[in-house]
Parts: sequence; C-alpha cells; structure tokens
Amino acid sequence: MLTRRLMNHEWGGWVLLVILAVLIVAVPLLNLLVPPNNPFHVPTYTVTLMGKYLCFAMLAISLDLVWGYCGILSLGHGAFFALGGYAMGMYLMRQVGSRGVYGDPELPDFMVFLNWDQLPWFWYGFDQFWFAMLMVVMVPGVLAFVFGWLAFRSRVTGVYLSIMTQAMTYALMLAFFRNEMGFGGNNGLTDFKDILGVDLQSDVTRIVLFVVSAITLGLTYLLCRLIVTSKFGRVITAIRDTEDRTRFIGYRVEYYKVWIFTLSAILAGIAGALYVPQVGIINPSEFQPLNSIELVAWVAVGGRGTLYGAALGAVLVNFGKTYLTGALPEVWLFVLGALFILVTVAMRNGIVGLVKKIRHG
Repeated sequence: MLTRRLMNHEWGGWVLLVILAVLIVAVPLLNLLVPPNNPFHVPTYTVTLMGKYLCFAMLAISLDLVWGYCGILSLGHGAFFALGGYAMGMYLMRQVGSRGVYGDPELPDFMVFLNWDQLPWFWYGFDQFWFAMLMVVMVPGVLAFVFGWLAFRSRVTGVYLSIMTQAMTYALMLAFFRNEMGFGGNNGLTDFKDILGVDLQSDVTRIVLFVVSAITLGLTYLLCRLIVTSKFGRVITAIRDTEDRTRFIGYRVEYYKVWIFTLSAILAGIAGALYVPQVGIINPSEFQPLNSIELVAWVAVGGRGTLYGAALGAVLVNFGKTYLTGALPEVWLFVLGALFILVTVAMRNGIVGLVKKIRHG
C-alpha cells in the first residue's frame, strides 16, 4: 500500500523526480569531466547557483505543506530557514579554528574583534557535526512547536496568524542584528573554510553539496507526498476546507496543526542548513519579512496544494530574480508586485493550475 501511494504521483511529481535524477547524474559529469573550454562544461558557479535554487525549492515545498494543504499562511517560514542556516554556520565557524584572521583556536573572528573573553555557552557542541545537525532540526522544530501550540490552542487563524508569524520573524531579525547576541551582528557568519575536514571551496565539495541538495529535495517531496495522501493528509485538507466541521466531528484540530507546522519548520531548517555552505554566508537579512513574503509568491506562482508546483515556482522566480537584479536591478520589485497581482487576478492556481486547465480544455 505504501509503495502504491508513493508511485501514484501526479505527472508533475514524476517530472520533478526525473529532472532531479538527471541533474544528479549529468551535472557532476559536466562539471568535473568536461574541459572548461567545452561548450557543455557546467561552471562551478552555475553548480552553486543551481544548488541554491534546490534549497529554495525545498523551502517552498515546506510552506506548501502547511499553506496548500492545511490552510496555514505562514509569513515567518524565512525564520525557520535562517535558524537552520545559523546552526550550520555555527558549525562551519567552529571548524575555522586558528586559521581565522586573529588566529584564535576557539573564538570566531567577530568575537575576538568584539573583545569576547570566552565562547558563549550556546556555542558549545557546535564543533561536532552531529550536534550541529541535531540543532538544525531541533531549533526550528521547537520554536514552531511552541509558537504553534500557543497560537493554535488559542484558535488564532487567518490573517491574524499570518501577522503573528511575520512579527515573530521580524523580532528574530532585530535580535540577531545585535552584536551582544553572539551571532555576528549585522555581518553574520562567513569566511568558512571546510566542512567535515574537506575544503569548502573545492569543485568536488560543491558537487557533493549540490547532489545532497538534490537528493534531499527529492526525499522531501516524497515525504510530503506520503503525508498528504495518507489519512492524516485527508484530515489536514479537511481542516483547510472546513475547520469548524472537522472539529465538530471529533478531531483535535490544534494537534494536527501543531504537528504539520512543526514538520514544515524542520524541513525549512534543513533547507537553510544546505543553503549556507553553498552561498558561504548567513546573516540577519535572511530573517527579513520580505523574504517570507517572496516565499509565498514562489508557491503561489507555481501552484499551491501540489508540492511540485511550489518547487517550480521557487526555481522560476529566483531565476528571474537572479537575472533581473543583475541586468535591471531597479525593475525586480515591480516584477514581484506584478506577479502577486497576476496570480491573484488571473492565475489563482498558479502555473500548474493553468497547465491543467489547458490540458483539460
């Protein structure tokens, strides 16, 4: 039965998995084996850029899980993404050791610059990879659980919940900007050297990070697909459509909401952890509410309630952002606003919905 549910994808899900499989095989070969002067060579910069897009696609799927299937419009998922990124960044900073600018074997450079005498207690353990990965999962998960428990038990829904999630990420942004918090202030964490003892800047490491991101994205899609096609998934869909009726027939709606919100936050944190070693920096700007609003646009453009549509929207919108911010930087915000209007007025179900409508006449 489990196999049948996993195999019973919509066509878009199969396309996503096939594309990921092709990328996992083709990109390493075209980067490592094809000479740079060959037109089929994929530069390391492009590999890193595609890896970043895959992380964004995973983040979009995590939001689609709660928004598209449970009706929870979170404007704070960027916070979970950033927290996962900071956990990975703290591990990478601990690996620098005496190779930093100031040569301190224990304190990161920014702490030496700010005249810190000793490592803060919450940095202990981050010299171990397993501990850092545990924090990647635990920190966003615990925050989402506590926030969700308080909000959903109080039956906060709709726009009020969205405003609360946005306030949460804004408060975290202000906190992380403060130097005394011990997270690098406005400069954040950067100048990473290696990961698991391997040079972070080498082509092979970049390829490995890309492949891990692609595999994790595929597993994320399959996990979310498994959830939404299960009995649990049917309940959260019922909560999205008629929450009061679902509660009246005996389901503890708040438990389902807390569970799915926490899982979604964990997936967002994992996406952030994969993002940081590929871009080489994490700073408080990742907490900006605008980032979470853009995330909603990715899901809406691709098509919410489909999972693969969210991944498609994330890649397309960020590709457009990369191009426009380089060629016409002053135009991007107008394009983003136009996307919101277009999706609201003419494409309520996004690109996937439009394709389905065309296919079925």
